[in-house]
Amino acid sequence: MNIAMIRAAMERSVGLVRETPLLSAPGLDEIAGRRVLVKAECLQWTGSFKFRGGWAAVTALEPAVRARGVLAISSGNHAQGVAMAARLLGVPAVIVMPEDAPRAKIEGTRALRGEVVLYRRATEDRDAIGARLAEERGLTLIRPFDDAEVIAGQGTCGIEIARQARAEGITRADVLVCCGGGGLSAGIALALAAEAPQMRVRTVEPEGFDDMARSLRSGRPERNPRLSGTICDAIMTPEPGRLTLPVLAELAGPGIAVTDGEALRAMAVAARHLKLVLEPGGAVALAAALFHPGEAAGDAVICVASGGNVDPEVLARALRE
Repeated sequence: MNIAMIRAAMERSVGLVRETPLLSAPGLDEIAGRRVLVKAECLQWTGSFKFRGGWAAVTALEPAVRARGVLAISSGNHAQGVAMAARLLGVPAVIVMPEDAPRAKIEGTRALRGEVVLYRRATEDRDAIGARLAEERGLTLIRPFDDAEVIAGQGTCGIEIARQARAEGITRADVLVCCGGGGLSAGIALALAAEAPQMRVRTVEPEGFDDMARSLRSGRPERNPRLSGTICDAIMTPEPGRLTLPVLAELAGPGIAVTDGEALRAMAVAARHLKLVLEPGGAVALAAALFHPGEAAGDAVICVASGGNVDPEVLARALRE
């Protein structure tokens, strides 16, 4: 991955990928004790940044390969991003999802005409299921983060952040990014290194599932001891990406971990002050900005609100916090 790939993905996205706004509110600044700007990727097509990477990866395929169809393995946001890209391009999309994925994400994927294949997270091997389907149907697997074109697509968010921050008079800031496997974080880090080198990515994860933060500290890949147990399903991954960790080890600062309770509180703050609907995994960067102000440097902090595909019950719980 490099800035040339990100710029090429940006060119292919013109008129299709939304340029999401960089928002602020006095109430956020008061809580954090500094200026807080929120990159609202929850307003992207399909409700998360994942459409950027899905579109970039599918459009990068040779036409004959693309026509056979694509496959994604995802708990929901990557699923919807790939499904929408495939729908716009008129090609089949098969999506392997855990049966306990949020209902909104399963229904959203089906609404985009993705063929959903459910599996039991505890007893079935999703990768084996995906490999079998890909071989049987001639599908191309689009990985959620360990794919150079996906990372390039996510990097288009970083190009927008650099441009929008300059318009706000900000050239130096920590950029807090919700992190699962690290595709969004790595893409933004690569983009900022070229477009805004005085900005630094900081990954944010749920406590107990902070494999990226621990990997950045140790200098080697670290696995999470558990594969379930956080409300932040969108960023619950076993370990960092093979492609993403080296990028972040070079370009990112130390990782940050927040509690599930802090993620829920951040969802409520976003709803009240920005009128944004966030999912828990999409709110952890804002939670870090609001409730861990000592862990970021500078007079201003930028955080990416990465997704808003939340079940109503979870949103209601957050608003009661």
